[in-house]
Amino acid sequence: MNISKIRDMVEDDDIIFLSYGGFLSQTLIAGMTEALEKEAADNDLRMGIANNIFTIFIELSQNMMNYSKSKNETNKSPGKEGLIIVGKDAFNNYYIHSQNIISLEDKEKVEKKLATIMTLDKAEIKKKYRELRREGSEKHSLGAGIGFYEIAKRCEKFNYDFERINAKRFYFTFKTFINTN
Repeated sequence: MNISKIRDMVEDDDIIFLSYGGFLSQTLIAGMTEALEKEAADNDLRMGIANNIFTIFIELSQNMMNYSKSKNETNKSPGKEGLIIVGKDAFNNYYIHSQNIISLEDKEKVEKKLATIMTLDKAEIKKKYRELRREGSEKHSLGAGIGFYEIAKRCEKFNYDFERINAKRFYFTFKTFINTN
C-alpha cells in the first residue's frame, strides 16, 4: 500500500474529512454519517450544504453496498465493499468520491441512467425526480434509479468513469462536487 498517495491527495485538495476503503455495512455507514455530522457542526457548515453532503454520502454508500462485486466473477459472495472520500478543496467546495467494482450488467444499467441525467439541467432533474417519487416504480429498487437523481439535484456537478478490470468487471468511479457559495 502506498499511503503517500493519500498524503498527496490531502496536500492537493486541502482537507479530507472522511476516507474509508473496505467492507460496508449499515452500521458502518451510520457511524461515518455521525462523524460527518460532527465535522459539519465543528466547521459551522450551513444546514442545506450539510444535508446535501449527508444525502450524497448515504446514497453513494448504499449504491456500493447494493452493487459491489468481487474482482473475480466466479466468486459468488457479494463484494459489499468500496472506497469513499469526503473532502473540501482549496476553494471551500466539498466533494464526495466513491469507487467500487461492478458487473458488466450493472455497468450498462448505471451508465445508461447517468448518461440520461447528464443531459438534463437542474430543473429537469428535479422534475424527473418528482415523477419517479410519485410513480414509485424505482423507489427502493436496485435499478440504479431515483438515487442518482437525488445526487444530481444536490450537487453542483458530477462525473463518473468505468475502468475495465476484465470482461465482466469494472471499477466504477463516481465524483460529486458541492458548491458552498
